[in-house]
Amino acid sequence: MHRPAQRLSRILACAAVPVILVASGCSSDDSSGADGAQKDKSASSASASAPAVEKAAYGTLPEACDTLSEKTLKDLVPEAKSLKGKTGKSDDTASRATCSWNSLDTKGVDGSQFRWLHVSLMRFDSDEALGSGQKRAETYYAKQIADAKATEDAKKVAAEPVAGTGDAATVVSYELKKKEGTFKQQSLVTRVENVVVTVDYNGAGLAGQSSPKTKTLIGDATKAGKEAVSAVTKANTKGSAAGDSKKDSGKSADKESDKDSEGSGQGADPGKA
Repeated sequence: MHRPAQRLSRILACAAVPVILVASGCSSDDSSGADGAQKDKSASSASASAPAVEKAAYGTLPEACDTLSEKTLKDLVPEAKSLKGKTGKSDDTASRATCSWNSLDTKGVDGSQFRWLHVSLMRFDSDEALGSGQKRAETYYAKQIADAKATEDAKKVAAEPVAGTGDAATVVSYELKKKEGTFKQQSLVTRVENVVVTVDYNGAGLAGQSSPKTKTLIGDATKAGKEAVSAVTKANTKGSAAGDSKKDSGKSADKESDKDSEGSGQGADPGKA
């Protein structure tokens, strides 16, 4: 008499199993969903708490042709037609500026002494995608040195660090033999904060004149580099006329600005400088 009742109990128990499994599955899905939401929330919080890229220390540049004193110019380019210099073209003078001078000291039948001086200033803003202004300047600083060392047809290439000039400085010297004579090139590259200053100084003795001594040219280029760095610092000092008038002006120097052909350390021909 109890068999029908027992069979009914077994049937009901079996029928209940899928319900339990479904319920268990739903519970597992809910748990997974909660974990996923928690992970998304954690990732979002981590992203929100990530530090922003450091603001660039310097926001402007001085006029490139005003970076060197009249005394220094008279020493380095003594017979220059004008000490005002030739300003290079730039669509953003707060990020890129150049100036050049040349001098030909003619000594009659004894020949001539030629000098060419070029100052290049490059400022880098901080960018979320490209990095801090200082890091970008460090990269450009290294590139300028490498480019100078790799100058085509350069002979007697040498590089040495320079103390007391910006945060880091290196001078690369080499010789270029041309039909007019042997040109001795000094490329002093220095970085101060997020600005890179490159001073190219080229000297040659022409038509019988002896070439200038490399050591003397290096000393002159170093003096010019120190003055240019000082001018950059002064332009960004609070309260200075240049710093106040141009502070934080200009656009960021983009990737293409790294191609500064004018400051690449190439020697100059007398007719082209």
